Amino acid sequence: MAYRILIVDDSPTMRQLLAFAVKRLAGVEVQEAADGLDGYKKLASGKFDLVLLDINMPVMDGLKLVSIIRGNPDYKDIPIVMVTTEGGKEDREKALSLGANAYLTKPVQAPHVLSVVKELLKIA
Repeated sequence: MAYRILIVDDSPTMRQLLAFAVKRLAGVEVQEAADGLDGYKKLASGKFDLVLLDINMPVMDGLKLVSIIRGNPDYKDIPIVMVTTEGGKEDREKALSLGANAYLTKPVQAPHVLSVVKELLKIA
């Protein structure tokens, strides 16, 4: 079974790091987006099993994208993992209340990202 994961982050380095981490799982296909609007367009162009999402981005931030995804019946069940430098309690609570499934604070370690992704995708 192949899994499609969308990584939305304005940092090419961060996208690369996250892609490298999740590609350790068998059958994972990664698509990248540079901001929330780009991410939304990519979501609309195909089915994804999980979204890794930054908060602070130009054009459209991650919190706005979470609320759009959760407001759309086609995407509402896709697990969303926030991966952000925002370590504050308010940001975490806001992201989770908008519908994010998990919240990771940068710098993230690949094994931690993997365990959260595996848990959300129910990969043994």
